[in-house]
Amino acid sequence: MSDSEDLLKTPLYDLHVRHGGKMVGFTGYNMPVQYADGIMAEHKWCREHAGLFDVSHMGQVKLSGADPAAALETLVPGDIQGLGINQQRYTMFTNAGGGVLDDLMVLNRGDHLMLVVNAACKHQDIAHLEASLDGVEVEYFPDRALLALQGPEAAAVLTKHAPEVANIPFMSAIDITLAGAQCLATRSGYTGEDGFEIAMASDAAEDVANLLLADDAVRPIGLGARDSLRLEAGLCLYGHDLDETTSPVEAGLRWTIPKHRRESGGFLGAERIQRELAEGPSRRRVGIKPEGRVLAREGVEIAIDGAVVGTVTSGGFGPSCDHPVVMGYVAKGKTGDAVDLMVRGQARPAQIVKMPFHPHRYYRG
Repeated sequence: MSDSEDLLKTPLYDLHVRHGGKMVGFTGYNMPVQYADGIMAEHKWCREHAGLFDVSHMGQVKLSGADPAAALETLVPGDIQGLGINQQRYTMFTNAGGGVLDDLMVLNRGDHLMLVVNAACKHQDIAHLEASLDGVEVEYFPDRALLALQGPEAAAVLTKHAPEVANIPFMSAIDITLAGAQCLATRSGYTGEDGFEIAMASDAAEDVANLLLADDAVRPIGLGARDSLRLEAGLCLYGHDLDETTSPVEAGLRWTIPKHRRESGGFLGAERIQRELAEGPSRRRVGIKPEGRVLAREGVEIAIDGAVVGTVTSGGFGPSCDHPVVMGYVAKGKTGDAVDLMVRGQARPAQIVKMPFHPHRYYRG
């Protein structure tokens, strides 16, 4: 993070300041890390009610032309051609070595695809698409905003203004109008809770945000709670739990690769990924619960019987779990095994556990 004055601002920068947001540099943008109530309170509010996140720094990209779904499948291992209209899917850009260039959401809009990619990777993703996809037009929308309304009361709040969202299932989309603005809402998010990501023109973002924040159930939530929420939910953060050396199989994301794509390949890095699917990877992502209140951050070594077997990639305190939560990669070990976290040179006891640390509560219809 940085406090440089040269950082970009999202359309909601002034709103964050008015609400008391503590602004920090994140992926080149001035973003709120927290508000006056603090990260712990924001996290719990989102788990119990509804939180509003500004994720306008993410990249929104349109693919159109001759069969963009088939073209995109040369770059990702997911099933894009099988998406129904207004259905969305999570997948990854892989490289020739089977590592992950970025993870992304893909939405089928009928005559085109809409992609949401990570802020830190969006320009390289766009260049990758433009260089790799013949006959496909790649259009980036820097003038689009993106809000995430997350939590068990999110649907009730949004339904007051757009009743048609009430029963759309997880990972589907619908066009709605909020505060007089045309919006695209997908039932998705990064917290493990039910909720929506809502895209709109930048000049409509503040009106939409104010409309939602006017509800007593909704409070603004910053980057700090966004991270603790996704960590409790066992969700990967690109650049930490995923990178160009890590395969989807190692990351525990084989569920994103359907059988026919595992068999046929046809995407970058397919040889390594197919081999790991058949033989198993040399390491894998696991959840770890430390004993007591010990916090293990990224880079901490993971040991079994005195031998280092892996490294922590994400770690922090889980307010909903009321204990520290850790994700990392290990070359050996299974659920239930005891491990040591080498925190500041001291071996601190922990255990490999199943993820997520906090149950997902997505709306399945």
